[in-house]
Amino acid sequence: MSDVIQETQSEFWRPAVLPGDPVAPQALPTRAEACPGCGTEFLLGSGFCHTCGRVRPEAETLVEDADAAEFAGLWARAVESVRSLAARVPWNKIQWPQSLHFLHFHEIKSRIGLPTASLIAFLAGLGCIAGALLVSLLTVKTLVDWQAIQFYRAEWLLAATAAFVAGILLKKPSRDRD
Repeated sequence: MSDVIQETQSEFWRPAVLPGDPVAPQALPTRAEACPGCGTEFLLGSGFCHTCGRVRPEAETLVEDADAAEFAGLWARAVESVRSLAARVPWNKIQWPQSLHFLHFHEIKSRIGLPTASLIAFLAGLGCIAGALLVSLLTVKTLVDWQAIQFYRAEWLLAATAAFVAGILLKKPSRDRD
């Protein structure tokens, strides 16, 4: 229809099509590529995997900066160096303090007298109370900041209450009722 009218004005979202101009074929969307390392789909236009940090296969040729390619494998090299360091430590020859056995999960479980599920809920509740106390370390400059901190503290305490109630509900009833 636009080739019938000689002088058409282009609309803001597409250029004017003049008679005799070939219309560019529309590119069909293709399936997203997946990272060969972790299998996560690449984000649109990204040169690196957002999960593991590997370079996108077709982006390897586009990387102009050698530092960017080196940075892409930095995490993998750091993890491998920590693994090799931990493998060289003779863990069975280290003399641990005798009082450290009190921190074993089964030792705590037998001393407190709770089943496993209740003990985990109890420890989660203690962690939430610690979170509520640590929120108070945030600095307050305005009234809005103070209100936000109080809201965070209330959320932590609500989570602690839910964990303690879950621990109570998961506790097996005792047989020694008076």
